[in-house]
Amino acid sequence: MLKATREVNLDAKHKGFVYQVQAVEAVKEMDYAAVFHEQGLGKTKIGVDLALFWLTRDIVDSVIIVTKKSLIRNWRDEIHIHTHLEPRILGQDRKSNFYAFNSPARLYLTHYEAMKSERKRLLLFQKTRRVAVILDEAHKIKNPESEITKALFELAPGFRPRVVMTGTPVANRPFDLWAQIYFLDQGKALGDDFPSFRKDLDLSNDLSTDRDKAKRFETALAGLFEKIETFTVRETKKTANIKLPDKELRTFEVDLEGRQSEIYDRFKKEFAMIIVRDGMPQLDDADDILKRLLRLVQVASNPKLVDESYRGVPGKLAPLLDILREVVDRGEKAIIWTNFVGNVDWLARELYAYGPVRVHGKLSYDDRNRSITLFKTDPDCKVLIATPASAKEGLTLTVANNAIFFDRSFSLDDYLQAQDRIHRISQDRPCIVTSLIARNTVDEWLDLLLAAKQLAAQLGQGDITREEYEAQASYAFGEMVRDVLGIKQNGR
Repeated sequence: MLKATREVNLDAKHKGFVYQVQAVEAVKEMDYAAVFHEQGLGKTKIGVDLALFWLTRDIVDSVIIVTKKSLIRNWRDEIHIHTHLEPRILGQDRKSNFYAFNSPARLYLTHYEAMKSERKRLLLFQKTRRVAVILDEAHKIKNPESEITKALFELAPGFRPRVVMTGTPVANRPFDLWAQIYFLDQGKALGDDFPSFRKDLDLSNDLSTDRDKAKRFETALAGLFEKIETFTVRETKKTANIKLPDKELRTFEVDLEGRQSEIYDRFKKEFAMIIVRDGMPQLDDADDILKRLLRLVQVASNPKLVDESYRGVPGKLAPLLDILREVVDRGEKAIIWTNFVGNVDWLARELYAYGPVRVHGKLSYDDRNRSITLFKTDPDCKVLIATPASAKEGLTLTVANNAIFFDRSFSLDDYLQAQDRIHRISQDRPCIVTSLIARNTVDEWLDLLLAAKQLAAQLGQGDITREEYEAQASYAFGEMVRDVLGIKQNGR
């Protein structure tokens, strides 16, 4: 067995906050554990200190930290801040990875795609060393059918200890938790039958009309955290006694522009011709329905995304400009979130007076990092325009205290992670999170859906009691989807 050299300084450079130290103490000697601290509470420091503990105590020879590609640089910077170690990077260069695997490195940093592509060599690596693993943003493996998740399931037994970390374990629906926990315990807590688990914990449309099913859902949801709490730590900003400035959530209702409204109505009428089953569109399992709903989101946001002949000014632009003028007048900065790359580029042109920078998936990681650095350091750069998919995780953007959602997707994770880029440790100003909502459109349905998902996540994660959940729960989104798609009571 290849033994990694111990002639390195394994001391931490800085002491963590009390709740970070408590988290490390709670799980450091467990074979597997979940750190589900709310986003913005510094899980990176917890992960680094766990790795140092395992290495110092000779529990393992090496630790592999797995994160998303876009967060490799952020993790490397944090490792330099908090430790004396230089991590070896496992990426897409197989030759470089070969030398990394055969080095005496104590700490490895890699991304999820590399874990899949290097699965065979990782299985061999596990036979030569005692290896621990930390999965950062572990909701990345929420889909048990994805190739990345399957690869990690195969690798899991060879890692010990195993830790998953995410601020949004219930990233979108309660059943998202299953794969993350299965990676840890191979089914001991939540079972090994995902379809059965999903059936009981599906936030589906028919909960609004089937009260018995709603009760079964609530019972299963209320018992979820109890099954995993023996190996889970969870803190919110409230329970951790973090003194952050207030965060105000507000909505700004707008009307569609005339031509925009015509395009929206045309798409809606086309969608009304969809064949439905039992008079109800099968939203949850029908990718086609979701795509159609997303098309409505695009039209309500900016019709040019779906109709190149559109020459009007979308209804959300004027209110956005009003909000930005107020932001700049206060001497503040703003992040504008949109789900569409086309919108990022369009808004950058429309908002040129504010020195905007862009972050989206079609830009290289170097270009994204340059944009973020400029936003943080240049006083003339007032606006960052980004897609949640490219910038919602791992970034501290407290130079801004305003987040504006030009549009939103169906993903709770996108919404929560994106808004908390500004509401985290080091923020010293009140934060304002504004969602632009077009009246009488899919935006209003999305508002109900995201609220229902967030409440379900809070119960499933143990943040609230069942009584608190029942006092606030609403499944009205299930009824409203019919109106959104133009479906009449009899199906058409």
